[in-house]
Amino acid sequence: MSRPRGLTPLASGLAVAATAVLVVGTPAVSAEAAATGPERTAIADTRTARTTGTGGHCDRQGRIVVPGAEKQIVSCLDDLTTAGTAVSGHTDPADWAGLHPAGAVNPTGVPGIQVDGYFPDTSATNTNHGWKHDSQFVLRLPDDWNGGLVVAGTPGNREQYANDFTISDWALAKGYAYAATDKGNTGLAFYKDGKEPGDAIAEWNHRVTQIAVAAKAVAGQRYGRLPKRTYAAGVSNGGYLVRWQLENRPWLYDGGIDWEGTLWRVKGDNLLNFLPPALRAYPRGDDQAMYDAGFARGSEFLWPFHHQVYWDLTQRVYREELDPGYDGDTDAGTPYCAPGTPACDADYDYDARRPYRAVRKIALTGRIGKPLITVHGTLDALLPISRSSDVYAEMVGDRPFRYYRITDGTHTDGLYAAYPDRLRPLLPCFRSAFEAMEGWVERRQSPPPSATVPRPAGGDLVNECQLGM
Repeated sequence: MSRPRGLTPLASGLAVAATAVLVVGTPAVSAEAAATGPERTAIADTRTARTTGTGGHCDRQGRIVVPGAEKQIVSCLDDLTTAGTAVSGHTDPADWAGLHPAGAVNPTGVPGIQVDGYFPDTSATNTNHGWKHDSQFVLRLPDDWNGGLVVAGTPGNREQYANDFTISDWALAKGYAYAATDKGNTGLAFYKDGKEPGDAIAEWNHRVTQIAVAAKAVAGQRYGRLPKRTYAAGVSNGGYLVRWQLENRPWLYDGGIDWEGTLWRVKGDNLLNFLPPALRAYPRGDDQAMYDAGFARGSEFLWPFHHQVYWDLTQRVYREELDPGYDGDTDAGTPYCAPGTPACDADYDYDARRPYRAVRKIALTGRIGKPLITVHGTLDALLPISRSSDVYAEMVGDRPFRYYRITDGTHTDGLYAAYPDRLRPLLPCFRSAFEAMEGWVERRQSPPPSATVPRPAGGDLVNECQLGM
């Protein structure tokens, strides 16, 4: 990727990671009764699984067959966490670079089985393992299983290992099986997948459902019983996927933890509404127009980085996915074009263009069918909190939901090292939210009330976060 013009040393160090980060009442029924097609078959296949536990390190490895997979490689590993997989080649550190704060402490030493593979797909943006095949996945099955499963889609346009440090390590150490998908297309030209506008993002939701169903079946093969609880978890685009799954496939999950999920609405707030005003206002130094677009007061020191790395690229590639006709045959617009330039994304008017048919494929409603906890930073300068999670909280209404606005949190925890006196990492707050969800679902312990969580005066901000009393 070429370096955006005028990139500062800080931006240069994080550009590759950051440009891929985004971005962007259900009836009570049984999972098998609600599922259809391959989902139902995969669940039903585990009916006869034995109820005994595993017998030792990588026990039953030979029984694992991922339902629907076109390719799979099963490996017995001494350590499924990034401390081990970064050495053994069972993760890609570049995939999770820039997503966690420097100094974050992760658990290590979790033995078990890893399954890498892919489902049938026609696109080929993911080159992991030399496969050049999308819809790649990773499954991790610890020897010491707690009976649970964590399912994740990736942030931004990253590949299946993107959550390995932030979610997988921690979940595995708690005893959860873990499953993640690349969402069916990767990279900055993800919009080239699919036949019609919106198809590429719509595939993301299908692929998360696919890996969730498959992972349940594989747990039955490995452990002799289906997971007794399943949580969806994700950051940014991965947080969007959590929301969509709980709205549209709630029978697959017991709850979800959403870290600053992208909001898509047919009419109303979405990134195609607030990024064009930022692209117009920031170059001319119009702070008031930035505030009017939803960017928080106090986040001004983050704007140069986001202008150089995030706003322009994000606007162009997501607009190309949802409204490719805006710039004719041009591929994802003209970078950093000045307002007034023909078909400039700085002048994009979502309400005038009305790409409603495409956005309707991916839109959220707020009608979650299982408990959801959202955490979002008040200084998010990519997905401003006032235009995203604040809005989604109103959409959810009185459904089972908690919302924690983390004071001084921003979209990318990798920026914390540059601004330790101004920012607060969200990673420990996400983990506290996960534990609150466990208590809510498993022990009927009500989480702390939704709140704006103040920044502590001291303590280990990188590894500790208290959501409430």
